[in-house]
Amino acid sequence: MTWGTIATWRMAHDGVRKASDLLAQAGRAGDAVEALINVVEAYPYYKSVGYGGLPNEEGVVEMDAAFMDGDTLAQGAVGGIRNVMHAVSVARALSAQHYNSFRVGEGATKFAALNGFEMTNMLTDRAKAQWQHRLAELAAADLDPYDGHDTVGAITLDRQGSMAAATSTSGLFMKKAGRVGDSPLSGSGFYVDSERGGATATGLGEDIMKGCLAYEIVRRMGDGETPQAACDHAVYPFIETLKRRYGKAGEFSLIAMNPRGDWGVATNVEFTFSVATSAAAPQLLMATPGPAQTTVIAPVTQAWLEAYEQRLKAPIDLSR
Repeated sequence: MTWGTIATWRMAHDGVRKASDLLAQAGRAGDAVEALINVVEAYPYYKSVGYGGLPNEEGVVEMDAAFMDGDTLAQGAVGGIRNVMHAVSVARALSAQHYNSFRVGEGATKFAALNGFEMTNMLTDRAKAQWQHRLAELAAADLDPYDGHDTVGAITLDRQGSMAAATSTSGLFMKKAGRVGDSPLSGSGFYVDSERGGATATGLGEDIMKGCLAYEIVRRMGDGETPQAACDHAVYPFIETLKRRYGKAGEFSLIAMNPRGDWGVATNVEFTFSVATSAAAPQLLMATPGPAQTTVIAPVTQAWLEAYEQRLKAPIDLSR
C-alpha cells in the first residue's frame, strides 16, 4: 500500500529520510513521525527546535511539542518544557493518557524526568552566544527583540493506512518567559485524522492560532478537496482576512497530506519543505506564494543549499 511523509523546512530533510526508511519497511506512522522529529531535535545547529534552540529573553530554552494519532485522535502536548532532549517523545507519551494529556512548564518537565526521558541542558554555547549578542544589540538600539519562529511539523502515512502528525519548537527567539505559540495547540499547529488527512503549521504562532488553519485544511480534505486545494483555499483567504481585520499578518506556512499520499503546501513566504512517498524518493522543495491565491513549488537549487549550509554553521564569537 501507499505510504508517505511530509515535513516543514530544510531542517527536516534528514528526518524525512529516516521516516521514509521506516515507512518503506512497513513501520508505523506514529513511530516514523516521532523518529523524524527526534532527528531535528537532536541537531545542535537548528536554532528553532530542540538542542541548540534559541532561548527566551531570560536565556532559558522553553520548548513546545505535540503528537497526534490519526486513528484514535489521541493527542498529547507540552508547552514551556525545559531540559528535555526530545519534547515530542514526551508529547507522544502524554497522548496515551485520557486525562492530563497537555502539560506545561514545571509539570511537563517533572513528568519527563519521572518517566525516564533524556534530560540535559538544552542551551548550547552557540545558542547562548547568539542570545548574548542579541541582548547587546537591544541595549545599543531600539530594535524589535523577536526573531525566528520555525517549527518542525510533520505528517506520516503508513502502509496500513494509519496517519500521525507531530510538531516541535523552541519557539520565538527572545520570547517572554512562558509564551506558548500554536505548535502544541490542536487545530492550529497540527491536526490529523486517518480518514481525512493531516496538516501542520510553522511560522508566527500568535497569528496562526487566530485561524485554526490545520483543522480547516483537514476538514476541506474530508469534504473532497485535494491537499493542495485545501491548503490554498484555507491559507490565502485567511491571510487577506487577517490583514483586513487585524491590520497585519505574520509569516506562516502549512503542509498537508491525505490518506492516499497526495500532499499540498501554502505559504506567504519563501518556504522549504521535504516530502517522500512510496512513489517518489525524499526530495527538498521550495514553495512561494503564486498568482491568484495559488502556490508555486519548485526544486531547491544547489546554490540555495550551499548558502543555507554556510548560514547554518557560520562561526559565532563565543568569547562575547
